Amino acid sequence: MPKSATAPEGLPKKTFAIIFGVSLVTAMGNTGMISVLPAIGRSIGIPDPMVAAIFSLSALLWAFSSPWWARASDRHGRKPLMLIGLSGFMFSMIACALVVMAGLHHMATPMIIFICFLFARALFGLFGSASNPATQAYVAEHTPPEQRTQSMSSLAGAFGLGTVVGPFLAPLFVLPFVGLAGPMLGFAAMAGLMLFVVWKMLPESQHMPVAPVRAEIAKDAKGGDATKEKPMWRDPRVTPFLIYGFIVAVCQTAQAQTLGFLIIDKLGLDPMKAQGFIAIAMMFGAMAGLLAQWGIIRMFEMTPRQLLRWGVGVAAVGNVIVALQPTYAAVVAGFAISSLGFGLARPGFTAGASLAVDMHEQARVAGAIAAVNGVNVVLAPFFVWLYERIAPAPFILCALMMVAMLVYAFRNVQLKNADPLPATRADAAMATLEKSDEGGL
Repeated sequence: MPKSATAPEGLPKKTFAIIFGVSLVTAMGNTGMISVLPAIGRSIGIPDPMVAAIFSLSALLWAFSSPWWARASDRHGRKPLMLIGLSGFMFSMIACALVVMAGLHHMATPMIIFICFLFARALFGLFGSASNPATQAYVAEHTPPEQRTQSMSSLAGAFGLGTVVGPFLAPLFVLPFVGLAGPMLGFAAMAGLMLFVVWKMLPESQHMPVAPVRAEIAKDAKGGDATKEKPMWRDPRVTPFLIYGFIVAVCQTAQAQTLGFLIIDKLGLDPMKAQGFIAIAMMFGAMAGLLAQWGIIRMFEMTPRQLLRWGVGVAAVGNVIVALQPTYAAVVAGFAISSLGFGLARPGFTAGASLAVDMHEQARVAGAIAAVNGVNVVLAPFFVWLYERIAPAPFILCALMMVAMLVYAFRNVQLKNADPLPATRADAAMATLEKSDEGGL
């Protein structure tokens, strides 16, 4: 585990390193795949918007299954769900690699390859989504409220580091016999190794809910039936954070999915020859995100409220620079600035949502956040389609959306009050139960 990604107080370093590794492997694989997708699509003959649409079915399944997996982690534990998520990721990568090899060898028409690719990737959305809410809930349960922002930024750093390493490793796996399918096989092997580490070395969380007692307490506190809890996206404590997070995720995904096509067209190179330039741009963006999550947030001890404002403001500036795109260097600089902003904004809304609810609701809010982070990918084909018609348009639109979120962060009551304070709904009975959980009941 990198030195900057320090374990939260109350969570052993070895345990946090394993959880960090789960997120890291997934991030490496996903961003590594994104970096080679433009070259895959153009080598096989799949239209650009359809290349972006390969993630769409997976994203929908991710959004619908994440809350279910979050509830399952409450019943069965965090560790089993991480194992399911890693397994789903590994088998999805293997299936995607086989489909890509078939396409590169012209064993089927581009449309057939696209459909097979769509369903192979869907395995990740359906099963890979199990690990995300489990890792976030695991960390949140072992972190005091006043340190929640930094712990979430440390965990988010796994995503940032993965986006550095993934695009860097992807070209190295493009080998003679497997070609552009090589990166997916390489990342599947890494997931298999991480699966073994989690199985053998990760202890189960000691903060598991005591379901019957907790339900009775919640029922008494609410004066009603605890089994009829409304979804998190309808909870007024959380809804503003999910709206903000969805728009931020849409813009970040749109920029990442469009970047490869922009660089290929900007440089006028063959897709394979442009792969190194795409990897460099994505690495600079990822390093900027890491600077935000491991440097700026810790150095200035930023609160969720500050992150919500600064994040979208900086991201808006970066998108404007990419939209102007006078040179390749300017595109890389603009992407890095945008990534710095996203690196601030994402821990902001994640920590803010976590702090807005009680401890026993951490898995549910993590599931809602995971759903938001997944479903946004459905809109990526629209931005690629828009790029094909007016190249600067997707980035200008993203800049405008970031400005709108900046206004929202200043005006919405929940976002204005997003500071690292304990959730106000926790009462004495719930606090007693949480202490009992810690005692091993």
